[in-house]
Amino acid sequence: MNFKHIISEIEKTDPEVYERLSGRREMLGSFGSKVALAALPLALASMFKKAYGQSTDVVVNALNLALEFEFMQHTYYRQGTNTGSLIPAQDLPGFKIIESQEKAHVAFLEKVIAGLGGVAFRPKYYTASTTVHPYVPAAYDFTMGGKFTPFADYETFLTIAQVLEDTYIHAIHGQTETLQANNAVLSQVFALAAVEGRHAAYVRLRRRLAVGAAETPTPWIQNNIPPVPSLSFQKYYLGEDNTIQKSVDIQGLSNVYYANGAMPQVAATAAFDEPYTKENVMNLIAPFKKL
Repeated sequence: MNFKHIISEIEKTDPEVYERLSGRREMLGSFGSKVALAALPLALASMFKKAYGQSTDVVVNALNLALEFEFMQHTYYRQGTNTGSLIPAQDLPGFKIIESQEKAHVAFLEKVIAGLGGVAFRPKYYTASTTVHPYVPAAYDFTMGGKFTPFADYETFLTIAQVLEDTYIHAIHGQTETLQANNAVLSQVFALAAVEGRHAAYVRLRRRLAVGAAETPTPWIQNNIPPVPSLSFQKYYLGEDNTIQKSVDIQGLSNVYYANGAMPQVAATAAFDEPYTKENVMNLIAPFKKL
């Protein structure tokens, strides 16, 4: 490990790195000779954690938002797979895989948060005596105050699952700028987001093929179309009819072939998942949490 090279590369983007770390360039110059090679990664982590503590804090906050979703989703899927004959036999293996992956995501995020020196999120009513980690049914009301019966009706189960998956992806995209403070974490979280995208696609296809959902959902979000017939979920898709990305009108792109010469709005909106702010996300998931 070339310590001087690492500092040199960081200095290109943060000229004040030496002042952040110690205020003395000479100490850093002799760092490698004073610290055992095996201990160097840990020492570096400690130094940069102190130097960029504020950045670490905001990254931990973003990771805890993701962790809150993972607790919620794992609990939802486990409750579903353990409810009698709710899920048809041909679909059950897929949901058991999703359940296990959500559990693995919880463990991954907890490990990363601990590695950054943060405190991992715990749902309300989480107690060692009643929780089989990370299954916390006492924390959630997936009926949304009695409006729905997701564990008594498969179509409703799929509808709530789609809303949770789509909202989580919006939430992750909303934290992209924050997570850029740590590129290693950013890449890992986006790998996690790719898995969540597959979960959303599976749920959407089951709604289309297994229960004949009225809006015939695609594996991805198109326009701002919520699950129908309920209008309760329109607010979870607001902004998804946007066709402007980074000041570029996607419908106006040249050299894009369509039979009529123009890109349909539904195609332009399907290409991007809109980022949602943390405040918006917390308001959206509040009806699923017990007071």
